[in-house]
Amino acid sequence: MPKRRVHVVAAAIYNGDERVFLSRRPSYVDQGGLWEFPGGKLHPHETGLEALKRELNEELGIHVKRAQPLIRVHHEYTDKHILLDVWGVRDFEGEPYGREGQVVRWVPVAELGRYNFPAANLPIIKAVALPHAYMITADQADETRFETDLAAALERHRPKLVRLRDTALDAEAYAARAERAVDICRRAGAQLMLGHRGSDVEAMVALVERLDAGGLHLGSDQLGVLERRPLEGSRWLGASVHDAAGLAQAERLDCDFAVLSPVRATGSHPDAQPLGWHGLQQMIEHVRLPVFALGGLGLEDIDHARGVGAQGVAAISAFER
Repeated sequence: MPKRRVHVVAAAIYNGDERVFLSRRPSYVDQGGLWEFPGGKLHPHETGLEALKRELNEELGIHVKRAQPLIRVHHEYTDKHILLDVWGVRDFEGEPYGREGQVVRWVPVAELGRYNFPAANLPIIKAVALPHAYMITADQADETRFETDLAAALERHRPKLVRLRDTALDAEAYAARAERAVDICRRAGAQLMLGHRGSDVEAMVALVERLDAGGLHLGSDQLGVLERRPLEGSRWLGASVHDAAGLAQAERLDCDFAVLSPVRATGSHPDAQPLGWHGLQQMIEHVRLPVFALGGLGLEDIDHARGVGAQGVAAISAFER
C-alpha cells in the first residue's frame, strides 16, 4: 500500500544575535517531547509561503514580512512520507510566543546539537548552522601574496566558511600554508576547511585536528573510495560532487554538506556539461543534506540558488572582486 504523503512547512526564525526559535511537541502527540522548528501542514491549494505565514501567526503570533527557502527534506516514516519545506525567516513583526500553550524558546545556533529533534529535522540543523556563501581560495604560488589576498577577501566579503584549495602544492607545503591560513581565518571569524588531493584522508584528518581547523573537504575521488565518515566530533565534513552518484555517496558517509558543480560553464572545466538551474534543482530535490552550487556563479546568485533548493553558492573569483 502506498504511504500517505504529507507536505509540511517549517521555519528557522532568527533574531538579531544568531539564535533560532524552537518549540517542543506536546507529550500526547506523535514524537511528543521532541523539539522542532515551528510550522505545520499545508491546507488544500495553499502555497508553501502562504502556509508558512498562516502557521506562524496561528502558533506564534507573528506576521512574516519576508522569508527565503532554506532546505527541502524528504523523510520516510513507517506509515508516511514527509516533505518538510523549510524557510528562513529574519523579517517579521511581533514577538513569538507559544500561542497554543506549547513550550518555546530562543536557542543559540551553536547549541542546537544539544536538543533532541525528530529525525526529519536533522538536515535542517546543518542548513541553519551553515552560511549561504562558501569561499574557495584561488591559485597563488607566492605565499606572501596568498596571505594578503586571503586577508583582503575576508575583510571585504566576511565569509564564515572558507576552503583552502590544494592547487599545485605538495603535502608539506599545503600543511605549512594551512597553518597560516587557519590563523588568518580565525582572526576574521571564519572557519577554514582543509583538503589535499595528494594526501591520504587520514593524514588530512590529523592535520585538521592538529590545527583545530573547521573541518575536512573531500575531493570527489577521495569521497568515492571511503566506506565511512572519516571525521568524528562536531567539525564539518564537506565533499565535492558532480552527479547524483556523488551526492548519494556523500549522504552515505554522513557528510554535512556537498558542493555540486558545474552549474554554469567555466573556463577551468570547459568540457564539463553544465547542470543549469533546472538540472541543479532536479538533482538535489531528494538529497538529505545542504548542497552549495558551484561553477560560474557569483554572490549575486545566492538568492537564485536558494530558490531552487540549494544552500547557497561556492565560488572562487567572486571573492577576489
